[in-house]
Amino acid sequence: MRDTNREWIFAERPEGEPDMDSFELREGDLPEPRHGELLVRVRYLSVDPYMRGRMRDAESYAEPWSVGDPLQGGVVGEVVESESEAYDAGDLVSGNGTWADYTVLDADNVAPVDPSVADLPAYLGVLGMPGRTAYFGLLDVGDPSPGETVVVSGAAGAVGSVVGQIAKFNGCRVVGFAGSDEKVSWLTDDLGFDAAINYKAVDDYRAALDDAAPDGVDVYFDNVGGPITDAVFTKLNLDARVAVCGQIAHYNDEGVPTGPRKLPQLIAPRAKVQGLLVGDYATRFGQASEQLGSWVASGDLEHRETVVDGLENAPDAFLGLFSGDNIGKQVVGVSEP
Repeated sequence: MRDTNREWIFAERPEGEPDMDSFELREGDLPEPRHGELLVRVRYLSVDPYMRGRMRDAESYAEPWSVGDPLQGGVVGEVVESESEAYDAGDLVSGNGTWADYTVLDADNVAPVDPSVADLPAYLGVLGMPGRTAYFGLLDVGDPSPGETVVVSGAAGAVGSVVGQIAKFNGCRVVGFAGSDEKVSWLTDDLGFDAAINYKAVDDYRAALDDAAPDGVDVYFDNVGGPITDAVFTKLNLDARVAVCGQIAHYNDEGVPTGPRKLPQLIAPRAKVQGLLVGDYATRFGQASEQLGSWVASGDLEHRETVVDGLENAPDAFLGLFSGDNIGKQVVGVSEP
């Protein structure tokens, strides 16, 4: 166990796409847990696109970070000191902590981790927030029926890859958009997608959708926004449902893009568009975790994590999300130097 703690600090609000100027690695004393808290050695930490919104000084569903504050996100780690009767030293837990070697977690807000079900990084992906987002976003908001066509943007990411597989479990035709031939092959060859489109290799998304989704689109799970969403909206079937989970194509925009006006395209199909925040389903997290864990343990639900080694490389891992470096969930492996 180290005598000091490295921790990433939010150093500067970015304009446009973030760079290393927004991050500062500081070293200080180990934090001390108080009553009801746990000192956890971080084994893996999560980087997620939504964190870009927390870098803005603007009201949103996630409280913005203040300059000078530690960066925060999902972590999986080992309890090294417990001030709670619920957990002992050596227990593995997941929760929301800081980008650090060691972090303090409230024992009431962590969950136990079972490495016999899946490796630890999976608890930041398919068995964590992204998996629950996919589960509720598709089944509650998308409400797919057998025989329908489900289209997923950002399909090779942590959320989209789970969405597509659950849609297949429900008897749907599934089409995914992804950003490389490797990702397209993973979706179709390993995850069972019926078709996938490399959006970087085609010029006409609408024509590509005509081939991949010849019967139109019944459910669109949107992680991306931008021109892909513009194209999908022209293919929506009667009573289509759109689950808006993310808009990574716009996260670095400094102004509000106009683009094609989409609302008229919803009138004829009587389509429904609904935003999605996984926190709204907190009372049902146990249901999702049980089902996702069962699918993973049985081998029915495939998952993949891209692990960037070293706490010192956490900003690079985060910035890589905007260039599509990851397949599946992007995580950082934290090892003591």
